[in-house]
Amino acid sequence: MAYKRVIQGTVVKKSGDKTISLLVERKVMHPRYHKIVKRFKKYLVHDEKNQANVGDVVTAIECRPISKRKSFRLKEIVQAGVK
Repeated sequence: MAYKRVIQGTVVKKSGDKTISLLVERKVMHPRYHKIVKRFKKYLVHDEKNQANVGDVVTAIECRPISKRKSFRLKEIVQAGVK
């Protein structure tokens, strides 16, 4: 069985029906300056029940490609955002 990646990030946009845009932040060491810097990447995540809102912290799991850029589906909402 293949290992499925799990990502965690913040919902920055509800892009279309059943889709959210997830911003994932990671911290890496700069190769020259040896300082911790932040790197960001956005993922499109399939949200079948439209339950995630902007500001929520969620986890997503890798799945088969649903569209050209969407290869993750919502696993759970870790923390609800401020309303």
